[in-house]
Amino acid sequence: MKSGSVYLDNCVTSPMAPEVLDAMMPYFSERFWFPGSFVSTGESTNDALSGFAHTIAAAIGARDEEIHFTSGGTLANNIAIKGLAGSAQRGHVICSVVDYPDLLTNAAWLEKQGFEVSYLPADDEARIDLVALKQAIRPDTFLFMTTIVNHVVGTIQPMKEISEILKAADHKIYFHADAGQAFGKMPLQVDDYGIDTMSISAHKIHGPQGIGALYVRKGLRLAQTIHGIKRADNLQTGGLSIALIAGFAKAVEMNFADLPGSIRQLRELSDYLYARLQEKIDHIELNGPMGEERAAHNINVSIDYIEGESMAMMLDMHGITVATGSACASQGLKPSYVLMAIGKNHVQSHGSMKFTLSRYTTREQLDFAVDKLAEITTELRSRSPLYNAAKNQEK
Repeated sequence: MKSGSVYLDNCVTSPMAPEVLDAMMPYFSERFWFPGSFVSTGESTNDALSGFAHTIAAAIGARDEEIHFTSGGTLANNIAIKGLAGSAQRGHVICSVVDYPDLLTNAAWLEKQGFEVSYLPADDEARIDLVALKQAIRPDTFLFMTTIVNHVVGTIQPMKEISEILKAADHKIYFHADAGQAFGKMPLQVDDYGIDTMSISAHKIHGPQGIGALYVRKGLRLAQTIHGIKRADNLQTGGLSIALIAGFAKAVEMNFADLPGSIRQLRELSDYLYARLQEKIDHIELNGPMGEERAAHNINVSIDYIEGESMAMMLDMHGITVATGSACASQGLKPSYVLMAIGKNHVQSHGSMKFTLSRYTTREQLDFAVDKLAEITTELRSRSPLYNAAKNQEK
């Protein structure tokens, strides 16, 4: 079977919907123009961009002018965090030890610039410690940032409780949210949570790679981080692909046409997958919470006595793509920092498998993947002295 025939790594990127490609094609050819004034080509693109921004704004309960297009979620995070820090110039920032690498690397950069950063602990299901958040707030705290849905175990952070804590402070604390794994996977209205800035990405919801957006609450001023001529946006200056923006808007339109139905489909698939894994493989443990506190597309399990890297490579030989540990930290054979932070040991971390599903995932694909994983697990465990010793103890 060819590579990626069964693709279960949709948290990294998802297949582009055919309708998205169709929506993009005119902007690659006859409608390639940049925005402009006083000429029909530029004004036509202005009108198109306004429509695209409206589609995306409506999905999160924002105003059209609060949407800023960027070349992806990572750049959106950087523009927001560095822009808020540039306006503050000094002070205190709060994030957590289980946040997405975009936030953690920006936090490290802020420390080098002289800012102070507090890193909140998380519980054994990757929820941040709300008591620690209250205690961490200081008179000079100007920014709290979080990853709404954990990129490794799928935990949905308690956003309303976080918002209430921030609002209860005796001064304004800006709230930045990375919604890379949340956008299109859960109801997400920015006013419900008091979010000031939020990053989203197209390629996680069957849109094109290379385009994202930053929500910036009206009235909030970010220090400029990218300088140059304005084409499509004043925060990411220079040229942006109008075709990619068109594809982004189409993906949002499709995903949010029936968001509850989309979530329900993913939840049913992920529940089915976990039940099949439990049925076919023993000594398996779910990482993260069950049910509604977990994003519907994510199942992360630790399989005892074998290495996740070996399982992933052997599954790949059957055309099945999955992730082991944290995909953003897998350049080396290091345990997932998220799994370690929630109390897993090195063996559990290295034995973890992450399956992330999409609207195109089928039960037949999941059955095939689980059957092959069960065969691989049996083969690898037959060579494991730890597994054989455990089995002997059970007798």
